[in-house]
Amino acid sequence: MFSGSEGGAESWAILASLVNTAKLHELDPQAYLADVLERIVSGQTKSHQLHELLAWNWKAARRFGARVAA
Repeated sequence: MFSGSEGGAESWAILASLVNTAKLHELDPQAYLADVLERIVSGQTKSHQLHELLAWNWKAARRFGARVAA
């Protein structure tokens, strides 16, 4: 109703889902989305690796990376 079009509503639903999934996994949604989008745009993450960018996998990888760095 407030999104302007059906496509706009779908885009907002996807964004809301990503933000809320990040929150459920106790992530900062802005940091999560910025990193994920940067990895996709830069080509750092290939299409067959997209599962690594799911919130729970992303969080686990960050935790593991922090342990290795310490």
